Amino acid sequence: MSTRGSQVPAEHWESIYRDRSSDELSWSQAAPATSLQVIDELGVDPGEAVVDVGAGESALVDALLARGHRRLTILDVAHGSLERARTRLQTVPGASSVDWVVHDVLTWTPPVAFGLWHDRAVFHFLTEPDDRRAYVDVATRAVAPGGFLVVATFGADGPERCSGLPVQRYDTEALAAQFAPEFLPVTSRAQSHRTPWGAVQPFTWLATRRRPSS
Repeated sequence: MSTRGSQVPAEHWESIYRDRSSDELSWSQAAPATSLQVIDELGVDPGEAVVDVGAGESALVDALLARGHRRLTILDVAHGSLERARTRLQTVPGASSVDWVVHDVLTWTPPVAFGLWHDRAVFHFLTEPDDRRAYVDVATRAVAPGGFLVVATFGADGPERCSGLPVQRYDTEALAAQFAPEFLPVTSRAQSHRTPWGAVQPFTWLATRRRPSS
């Protein structure tokens, strides 16, 4: 979960992964059920290039490898978070094909055109308009025309802060407006995420499709 806006030092997220176990991280989940449901609904082919932005130690990469995906880029600003995931996957078939990238998404140069951009709980940390515009610019360069962008943020009634930082909350319409007009809404849903200690956090999920090239 930890690729964040440029105003937040990478060390903030490195320290969180250094000092906390998985069950002390509010975003932890045993299985990425909603992510997979949305990906299934979009019909993303296993041959497509996929980037998981701010992935941290998320199990989405495990699930996608099990489904036959081999063009996976896992991006996070915290090296420690990716090391946790990489260690976990050492003996998993296909794991050697994963591209592990330590970088701030706002200054990242995408190496290929992706068929799917996935972001669970990064975008809501971008509280400054300039950072949000930078994010959308990078996503526009990264996602192939006709490709999909999936983003999940705290809902309009979700927490106001996370990991000691303020967040920007969204309903579906407000979130879609951030990516218009280049990305067109496809599907959305509300989700109640239960943290490892039992707190409930409302999330807004939005799947969009980049406009086909003219």
